[in-house]
Amino acid sequence: MWNIESLDLDAYLARIGHARVAPSADALRSLHRAHVLAIPFENIDVILGTHPGIALDAIQAKLVGRQRGGYCYEHALLFGAALERLGFDVVRRVARVQPHKAGPRTHALLKVGVDGQEFLADVGFGAGQLHPTPLKDGAVVDQAGWDHRLTLDGDVWTLSKQTADGWVPQHASNDEAVRPIDYEVYHHYVSTHPKSPFTGRPVVMRVADGVVRRLVGNTLTIEYADGHTTERTVPPQDLPDALASLDVHLSDEEIDRLEAVV
Repeated sequence: MWNIESLDLDAYLARIGHARVAPSADALRSLHRAHVLAIPFENIDVILGTHPGIALDAIQAKLVGRQRGGYCYEHALLFGAALERLGFDVVRRVARVQPHKAGPRTHALLKVGVDGQEFLADVGFGAGQLHPTPLKDGAVVDQAGWDHRLTLDGDVWTLSKQTADGWVPQHASNDEAVRPIDYEVYHHYVSTHPKSPFTGRPVVMRVADGVVRRLVGNTLTIEYADGHTTERTVPPQDLPDALASLDVHLSDEEIDRLEAVV
């Protein structure tokens, strides 16, 4: 159903700098971290009106072949296909973003089974999740310096982030079955609707140990786990360098078109 056989697994593993491994909890952690560190979160093709869609062939051509990034559907579908090809049990899910604010049910993520355990694998949630989270009520994982917690209420798992204001919900999901057509519908909304957070301005995010970097519109923010934050406005002439610092490399034509909308 998810066309995983079309994935060039060796090319994907080369893209994230990881060896082929047998399925295990440790291997999942290693693969998850490698994927997030290697492939940016970004919506540039959405902004330019050139997004190739979320068929697996298109995703791997973009994220693997062209060395670009993507947003949650691209990340989740690529990572899920790779995990299944390696022998992990994978269930595609969808989450409601900011459930405490009546946010939309539009985020793609994975439930992964291995070694008799289940994990939430969320490689496409902006700059949030460097590691998989055990699917256990109350599980807390240090995500690059920011604690995140899973809690269960009925059949709904809520992921929250520890902030100065306490635990703030990030998204909520359950085991309701998801089909490829569902992701197509969500992707269409997120990539075309004027109220989508991804259609009006570029959003590029990277996470590493102790630091998160975000370019939203023309504002570049660097947030450190110790609480220190820097922010600056990126002038048009500096946009290529700002994107390159986030591992997004565009052609001159793409830069010119992007500058017109930033």
